[in-house]
Amino acid sequence: MTESDNQGARIERADVVIVGGGLVGSALALALSSLPLRIVVVESQPRESVLQAPKPAEQVSDFEPRVSALTEGTRRLLEDLGAWSSVEAGRCCPYRHMHVWDAEGTGAIHFEAAELQMTHLGHIVENRFVVKALLERALERPQVTWLDAEQVRQWRPLKANGAAVMLRDGRWLEASLVVGADGANSRIRQWAGLPTREWDYDQQAIVCTVELSASHEYTAWQRFMTSGPVAYLPLRNEAGSDRFASIVWSQDVAEASRLMNLDEGEFRSELGLALEHRLGEVVAISQRYAIPLRQRHARDYVRPGVALVGDAAHTIHPLAGQGVNLGFADVAVLADEIRRGLERDLPPGHMAVLRRYQRRRKVENLSLMAAMEGFKQLFGRDELPLRWLRNTGMRWLDGQHMLKNRVAAEAMGVTHPLPRFGPLES
Repeated sequence: MTESDNQGARIERADVVIVGGGLVGSALALALSSLPLRIVVVESQPRESVLQAPKPAEQVSDFEPRVSALTEGTRRLLEDLGAWSSVEAGRCCPYRHMHVWDAEGTGAIHFEAAELQMTHLGHIVENRFVVKALLERALERPQVTWLDAEQVRQWRPLKANGAAVMLRDGRWLEASLVVGADGANSRIRQWAGLPTREWDYDQQAIVCTVELSASHEYTAWQRFMTSGPVAYLPLRNEAGSDRFASIVWSQDVAEASRLMNLDEGEFRSELGLALEHRLGEVVAISQRYAIPLRQRHARDYVRPGVALVGDAAHTIHPLAGQGVNLGFADVAVLADEIRRGLERDLPPGHMAVLRRYQRRRKVENLSLMAAMEGFKQLFGRDELPLRWLRNTGMRWLDGQHMLKNRVAAEAMGVTHPLPRFGPLES
């Protein structure tokens, strides 16, 4: 529905406007598309650049540096949304093992999918394959209007509940609910006056793709050093090679700067040494990126007519690889609460609906963030008593198979499964 206000500005109405069509925003649009709602997604990236099929990966530079470790809970959500088959058909690498150890001792933990009676612990996927699969499905849904190559310039609350955003051409989109899925520097969060608690980790994550001289063994490898952890995440190309991996090497700022300034050969040597050459030599690396690490958490995820999801609501240290999975969990819970609200004749932006979403997600997000901060502090210190404590604790936990498997099941999202959504019909 289109009309004009007193100043002649065009006004269009929807039930839900989602600002940001990346991983989390596009998943939310799909999760809501089975409901009797008019959904508009505002995304700055042109759809053609997202839908373009990547060329086959034959060398490290062909992989996207941004990858995600998707849990089983996230995989089930993507399956419900009709996107998983496309993701799996891309360069999707399941991993069956996870090996974590302390560089300053003998403590180590090894997780096995077989011990959980699962075929895998998770999947490593380039982000672009997930976004592409979600967008393809969203474009099939008549309830979803996708405004790509577009930007939001302003936000305002509505007197009669809800909120509105202004697009680049001066149009206003009014909705019962505006969702900020626009990332860590969310403009929606700022405009809506939702303050954050945040601090720098004084670290940077060095991200790149490598080719190895030995197989990654379909294992996620992580070694903790006092200056920060290094993770090798297994990748697989179209030819089925098991010699590629995505690297996330978190280091204190000064050390990260030194590593970034090394030439390629020197960096390959130090990277191989950081993993103690468990996977042989690093024979090739892609372009390196250094990403500042900052923890951020919105004190409130909601206000009348507004909700935050994903990085707009919280960002977390990458050492556990859980950031994007927390965002997908936000999607599942918010969509579930909107569905329940509609059954009680409550609109999507009603505070009773939004408070339930916040209550269900905030505790879990804060708990994981606190745990990650504790891990960082524990492994970032080199005092002998702490070193003894963490190594003894890791060895003890590795021998407690039932407890260890419970920890793994929690991390995989299978102990407390996300709300399910029936398979979406085309």
